[in-house]
Amino acid sequence: MKTVLILHGKTTQAATAELEKEYYQRLKRYWPFETKVIPDLRNRNKLSSDEVSQQEGQKLLEEVQSGDWLVLLDEKGRSLNSRQFAQQIQKWFNQSPKRLIFVIGGPYGFSPEVYARANYKLSLSAMTFSHQIVRALFAEQLYRAATILKGEPYHHD
Repeated sequence: MKTVLILHGKTTQAATAELEKEYYQRLKRYWPFETKVIPDLRNRNKLSSDEVSQQEGQKLLEEVQSGDWLVLLDEKGRSLNSRQFAQQIQKWFNQSPKRLIFVIGGPYGFSPEVYARANYKLSLSAMTFSHQIVRALFAEQLYRAATILKGEPYHHD
């Protein structure tokens, strides 16, 4: 089963982009993985926050197919430690969805339509992080989950 990470916009910080890329390459050793970048909206600064989340939501939902399992990274989501996250991924794999899709949303969150389509909401932390940092942080957590599931010594209790 393929795992897909959908992102909004490009990473603008070179060091963060390199870190992301490093973990994406490592992750591909464990399971099929790809990223999909949804381009930033044009004239974004002329739109309200609701209009931005609505338009981003439409573009996101165009990428989701029936049979996909959609996980939103959302501040209102469930918090898991690294082992629990790995176990949750294994449960999703066992359900054999067409694709397991994780989404890091834009700055204004997700539209009501995206929330309605979501199968799960996951919180990385109660703290607020920049979009750039979340991308690298989540890439590392996906890689950590893969090593935990393979029983490799990446995770130390």
